[in-house]
Amino acid sequence: MKPREFLEILHVAERLKDTTRHCTTSKGRPESVAEHSWRLSLMALLLRHEFPDVDMDRVAAMCLIHDLGECFTGDIPTFDKTDSDRVTEDTLLARWVASLPPEVSADLQALYAEMDAMETKEARLHKALDKLEAVIQHNESPLDTWTENEYELNKTYAFQNVLFSEWLTVLRNEMLNDTLEKIEKEGR
Repeated sequence: MKPREFLEILHVAERLKDTTRHCTTSKGRPESVAEHSWRLSLMALLLRHEFPDVDMDRVAAMCLIHDLGECFTGDIPTFDKTDSDRVTEDTLLARWVASLPPEVSADLQALYAEMDAMETKEARLHKALDKLEAVIQHNESPLDTWTENEYELNKTYAFQNVLFSEWLTVLRNEMLNDTLEKIEKEGR
């Protein structure tokens, strides 16, 4: 890869710093997609010893790239995203990935294919962490920033994604306790 190609990839990825999500930080500032991806990657790093049979470098790579399609479409909350939105995002992302230097393109295509297939421990762990991070962030954000449907979502979201791991199931239950405590404490 030539240095200019490297810079061009980073310039596209930089868009995620300015692409906001529907969730806010603990101080009420809109969270960027880049911030979500960063913490998701940190989660993978921190769980290295909990999942010794998982290639955590691969999981971290998935965490870093999982929302790159939002460079082209912006963030659309899961509960609002349509099949048409998914097709548009996937198409634009695939076109961009195919335009990258061959070795980078091949690496990213392989990761995306693995993530889509959801057959490996790495792909399943990445997907679970992605969903869990969203719940954690909602638990940290001010309750007055939640939409009406997020009260129920924060109680139910991601439970099906953690069933493959006892550790993640315990974590998700801890997060549910945090949600219930937050709702009770903040008066809803």
